[in-house]
Amino acid sequence: MAEPGQSRGAAGGEAQAELERLRQRIDEIDAALLERLNERARVVQQVGRLKQSGGAPVYSAAREQEIVDRLTHSNPGPFPSAALAAVFREIVSGTRSLERVLRVAYLGPEGTFSHLAAVEQFGRSADLRAHRSIGDVFAAVERGRADLGVVPIENTTDGVVTQAYDLLPEFEGTLCGELQTRVSLSLLSRSGRLDDVRRVVSHPQPLAQCRGWLDRHLPDAERIEAASTAVAAQLAAEDASLGAIGSRLAGESYGLVSVEAEIEDRRDNSTRFLLIGRQVSEPSGNDLTSAVFTLRKDESGALHRLLEPFARCGVNLVSLQLRPIKDKPWEYLFFLDLEGHQAEPRVAEALEAAGRVANSHRVLGSFPRAARRRD
Repeated sequence: MAEPGQSRGAAGGEAQAELERLRQRIDEIDAALLERLNERARVVQQVGRLKQSGGAPVYSAAREQEIVDRLTHSNPGPFPSAALAAVFREIVSGTRSLERVLRVAYLGPEGTFSHLAAVEQFGRSADLRAHRSIGDVFAAVERGRADLGVVPIENTTDGVVTQAYDLLPEFEGTLCGELQTRVSLSLLSRSGRLDDVRRVVSHPQPLAQCRGWLDRHLPDAERIEAASTAVAAQLAAEDASLGAIGSRLAGESYGLVSVEAEIEDRRDNSTRFLLIGRQVSEPSGNDLTSAVFTLRKDESGALHRLLEPFARCGVNLVSLQLRPIKDKPWEYLFFLDLEGHQAEPRVAEALEAAGRVANSHRVLGSFPRAARRRD
């Protein structure tokens, strides 16, 4: 009879042998995945040549959303669907770069939530270019220095981004997509230790959004306002006593360690971004259309007549925003978001009828609705 120590040794040896066998199997699967990835890349190269000959755009929001949605919905598990979406966005990003590297402008500096949204949507293989203002992002796309721009338009806590709305009517391009990302805030520092944090720095909005957590955990720490969460991270990288509130990407960008993640007081805090470009998006079957109208202020019932065609044609209005017209006191731009693509007959009919009522109007673009992703 074997001694107890001998039995444990034999069992340990069998477990080690099984572990090695499983690791070898994983290596074989990884090699097969690499082979299929390169096969996919070769097909994408063929697609790229056809696009170039036909003048088709490198990026199609509808097509890329369809790829991720189809794979996510057909995923039997156990691989998590959230991770599957992230993996395939990087695969699509890498193979898309074989056609041509996509140039994407965003509101910088590096590490902002606009940067995070751009990385989530276009992956690390895109040429992501930081700009100092939302106006600079619009200008980069208009002048051909960027293929697409990522522009914040609305936040669940702070409401609409007025500067973006004010720039849309004169933009010489089109809306071609939307993104939604959860604003998940972390306290970041050089050491990652709460006891080292004497002062907290961030943009005023994140400071307000984390007030409850700061009151409980750092009640005596001075709170300092910065121009952005990325600037706050830059400052914290230079001072060990500073804690910066920002995104995980800001921490990665500036070499900071997370003291605590998800310190925001509201877990539903999200930002919606628009993609601006020069190529009209094809219908995806789940689209939004944005349009802007002006009305004669002296016409009674004009707003009712503007909105009536959408109800008559069965087109659901998602939002209505008003912005004052520059140099015209008490006159307004009416921004409408509605379900459907402008190429759909019922949507086209409603837009045409509303346009006849309006003093002026313009369709800003139709684009696939975003799948909401968490940070």
